[in-house]
Amino acid sequence: MGLTKKTTLNLLVLLLSVLCFEPHLHEGADVIGIGQTLSGNQTISSKGETFELGFFTPGQSKKYYIGIWYKNFGNKTVVWVANRNHPVFNPYDSQLKLFPNGNLALLNDSRIQIWSSNSTVKRYNSSVAILLDSGNFVIRDNQDSSDIIWQSFDYPTDTWLPGGKIGYNFNIKKEKIYLTSWRNAEDPAPGRYSLELNSGALGVQDYKLYGDMTSSSGAWRGLDYELFPDFISNFTYTSDANENVFTYEVAIPKRVTRFMIDTEGKVKQFVCRGDFPACHWDLLWDWPNTKCDVLYFCGTFETCNEGKVFPCDCLPGYERVWDGDYSSCIRKSRLECGVGGGSEDTFLSIIVQYPSSSSTKYSHFLYVKSDEECESACLRTCTCTGYYYVSDGKCVIMNDEVYNIKLPSVDMYGISYRVRIAKSGKASKTSVWIVVAASGGFIILLAAVILYILQQWKRKMGIYDGAAEDLMVFKYKYIRKSTKNFSEKLGEGGFGSVLKGTLPNSKAIAVKMLKNLKQGEKQFRAEVSKIGQIQHINLVRLQGFCIQGEKRLLVFDYMKNGSLENHLFRQNSNVFLDWKARYNIMIGTARGLNYLHEKCRDCIIHCDIKPDNILLDDEYNARIADFGLAKLLGREFSRVLTTIRGTRGYLAPEWISGEAITVKADVFSYGKLLFEIISGRRNMELLDDGDYFPALIADKISKGEEVLMQFLDHKLEGKADSNEVTRACKVACWCIQDDEKNRPTMGLVIQILEGISEVENPPFPQFLRGFTKYNQTESIVYQHFTSSATSSEG
Repeated sequence: MGLTKKTTLNLLVLLLSVLCFEPHLHEGADVIGIGQTLSGNQTISSKGETFELGFFTPGQSKKYYIGIWYKNFGNKTVVWVANRNHPVFNPYDSQLKLFPNGNLALLNDSRIQIWSSNSTVKRYNSSVAILLDSGNFVIRDNQDSSDIIWQSFDYPTDTWLPGGKIGYNFNIKKEKIYLTSWRNAEDPAPGRYSLELNSGALGVQDYKLYGDMTSSSGAWRGLDYELFPDFISNFTYTSDANENVFTYEVAIPKRVTRFMIDTEGKVKQFVCRGDFPACHWDLLWDWPNTKCDVLYFCGTFETCNEGKVFPCDCLPGYERVWDGDYSSCIRKSRLECGVGGGSEDTFLSIIVQYPSSSSTKYSHFLYVKSDEECESACLRTCTCTGYYYVSDGKCVIMNDEVYNIKLPSVDMYGISYRVRIAKSGKASKTSVWIVVAASGGFIILLAAVILYILQQWKRKMGIYDGAAEDLMVFKYKYIRKSTKNFSEKLGEGGFGSVLKGTLPNSKAIAVKMLKNLKQGEKQFRAEVSKIGQIQHINLVRLQGFCIQGEKRLLVFDYMKNGSLENHLFRQNSNVFLDWKARYNIMIGTARGLNYLHEKCRDCIIHCDIKPDNILLDDEYNARIADFGLAKLLGREFSRVLTTIRGTRGYLAPEWISGEAITVKADVFSYGKLLFEIISGRRNMELLDDGDYFPALIADKISKGEEVLMQFLDHKLEGKADSNEVTRACKVACWCIQDDEKNRPTMGLVIQILEGISEVENPPFPQFLRGFTKYNQTESIVYQHFTSSATSSEG
């Protein structure tokens, strides 16, 4: 018997309702079932009402994260964060969802997966996600099973709860389980400090607090750790085929306690006094005892004075710079090392506590007869930044960056630490007093004269009224004079020429003369204003701009050592970049990109990362330059559809396929850049045996360090840290994965390169399987688009 039209229509409506039905998340539930989603202000709570899970925003931030916190507690105490590197901005259109394959994923308002548990079950539609009263969020095969396929306790953030573990779990991909501090009170992204279990010789275990350096906090005594209090917690250490972990339980029934590592690098234990949740947190214990004992509390070349409200200050001869939330110091004047053995350098003395082994990554000592011999030994070593001499003849040479230089208190013994500075950067005390005495009567007049001259100079140049974030607006004739009628050309790219200039105060500048820029003055000023707000130690700073009719010029800080491309590929370069310099350039570039992607007011995709656009300052630190192709995204967007832009050899596959791009397009280009820094050869250049270098590395990466060391730039002669080489190769291969979701964030890249996070062997990128064809295809597509799209070969 046939169906009537009405019956058919009803069946169709029923079928659509079944297909489109999204299970409702019941208020107060402790589970997320298959297909259920959590959005907006929805939460789930553990059965005992101890913990709650949902979206939260830290402090005054407008970013939202999935987290776990103590329920009904007066001051929200977050103990776990899922998407700490990838916030969402619209929680009501974002979803935390459990899929039939057992994977728990966070989807943003564009339904793009930004975080995932990466878990799977053997049987489809058999999993459930449960928030336990321990604060552990678990995915089980089914609600009654004890078979846990994923748990948040394996991926802690900054908090260690009773029952949680720190150490090594050999049953999960991420073997190391450790705590990492938040970046700051409003940003749960991984910060500078981590707490890990360190395996020592003969099975001896100790804790290590990691900053940029390392320090042990205490050894395992069989029942507890020597520095951890044991009157509120029972500690257990377990080592077997499945795990090598340290855990603890509360010794007093119903007492609520937690360990955490804070943003300043202190490990703390809190206990909740009173009946939960009406109790309040009391600090039971913390370590290190003082701020100055915290690893890297003050930055490189900074001293720490516990008696000051702001304890960090620069060593003599250094000045402060900022890298996001952290400060450090750089040398005011470059050392005269090399010619003459550095004999033109001199030293300033400062009384400090006896420096510890954690004060520098690189130091050595020798026995000499006098302080003068110790000084001479330092002068003969170009990397020596200071030394101290002990009366028994011990001379300690401090190489490169120094940390944790603590000033002594009144009742503490001090030692003279001799800081190396350029002779030109030191003025004698006598000269200083003469100048001060002579100018004392004329100081007001002198200030008035200087102010008048400065005002006249600014009027001559032309200064913008502040609408462009106080950038200088230079007159065209002034730029022409500063560049000697545009005669000192530094280079030329697809967007114009770069010329060297000099300001009246002798400050060198680089002027970029843009060409073929079809852009109105208002739009140009608006974009320049946004770029002018970017200030980071690893980015070239924009000083100002010039508009003259159709002419558009940008004025940048001048980078004395030119581009990375000059020193990697050109035979006439007189600078040799050793492995340490190259590795620092890798990390510096990653920090600059991370700032553009995560820390700016607007997300900025550079779109043209390559050696030509990595400039080197006086100390050979990486500075990202050339934002001519950059795309600015509001924080409410995660991707943008735009015409193809960039340079052949560094383009991500999504450019070729015409998809909307994200910051992961920069990550891909960064991966290609790493291959060039490692090998000293261009990406588009085949090796002598016809192999494509990235494909060769990706194929051999599982063979071990010895194999990878063979692919180093021959100019390095094999002189490189094999662990760093392996890390860099793995990062490069992860960065060039076909699927952008598999590429790491630049924040994670920094952690891996700095040794804070472990990295697995990456899968072989699919597009490399036919790399010759890929290169040809990329070339054809690129040439097709360059006739109508914005691009750069420069």
